[in-house]
Amino acid sequence: MKSIYYLYILQCADGMKYYGHTNNLTQRLYRHSKGQVLSTKDRRPLELVYYEEFDSRSKALRRERQFKGGKTRKRTIERMINLFSKSVYVSP
Repeated sequence: MKSIYYLYILQCADGMKYYGHTNNLTQRLYRHSKGQVLSTKDRRPLELVYYEEFDSRSKALRRERQFKGGKTRKRTIERMINLFSKSVYVSP
């Protein structure tokens, strides 16, 4: 059975975005929210604003590097986040 990997983007309280990848999104978000991730510990609260699924770690890492390395324009990232947040349904 193949694992699914995720690229994810968190919006931090300081206005910055955090880009990461993982094979267990729920557990990783829990660790971020509890301050167990050094990079985001002092930037809470955090909000998951975007994620993508991949069939390999290398693909997820490659996508993360595109975002971090500026190969994906900030305007494009913002558009992706806006479309993503509108497609997520939250029950009342």
